[in-house]
Amino acid sequence: MPDTVKRQIQALVDRETEGWDTKNPDLFLAMIHPDMAWPWPPTSDAHDPAEWVFVLGRFDRERWRKNWQGLFDSHHLVHNRRITVKIEVSHDQDAAFAVVDIDTLWRHKETNKDSLWKGRVCKIYTKMPTGEWKFYFQTGALDFSGNWGTERTESK
Repeated sequence: MPDTVKRQIQALVDRETEGWDTKNPDLFLAMIHPDMAWPWPPTSDAHDPAEWVFVLGRFDRERWRKNWQGLFDSHHLVHNRRITVKIEVSHDQDAAFAVVDIDTLWRHKETNKDSLWKGRVCKIYTKMPTGEWKFYFQTGALDFSGNWGTERTESK
């Protein structure tokens, strides 16, 4: 059964990746838990959560969709590389996390200014009473130099 859950979690990671690749926020908005709150480090070396900030706050589907659609409308996606490092499932198979290395480069359509999201994230998922998995929390992209490029399972 844990392998089945791991495949389900990998499918969620892949659906989110597809949403970024196709600039379709609806692909990943549907999998977000309504209580999600998503802090973000201001830089990839801000490992201390005391430095983190809220960009979007608590999940609000329309507000988050508008924010991401604004990004998609104003930026070109240069590349979006996602590699799943590990998926861990709780003993009771009601919670899981995926460690994913991301390397996503956006380029502003007018200014040509680059915005790089690169680092390791931990995506946390919870199983709802209905049996559906929801994306509950994620750390921001953090740099763990020396770990990039080591043993990984490539995501879609």
